[in-house]
Amino acid sequence: MFESIDDITVSYEENGQTVVNELDKVILTRGAWTTILFRFQEWRHESGDYGPDKYVIVRYRKSGGEYRRQSKFGISSVDQARKIVDALQAWTEQ
Repeated sequence: MFESIDDITVSYEENGQTVVNELDKVILTRGAWTTILFRFQEWRHESGDYGPDKYVIVRYRKSGGEYRRQSKFGISSVDQARKIVDALQAWTEQ
């Protein structure tokens, strides 16, 4: 696992190939419980390239000096991401 919030990543390699390529992350909260929004791409073996951007919100808990994933919410498409943004903007502008 991860000892520091800044070290947390969704990047993942198999046999020297990066199969999950982290493009960006935003740390939403810090502390014993932290929440991070990631933007990433997954390697597609059949086409030999990375697929479209994907997004996931992951919640980590610090235990025994390490951050461990507790839960995650995958945003399934750009359309869903825009709907989430639109809803949050509407709610926070009231």
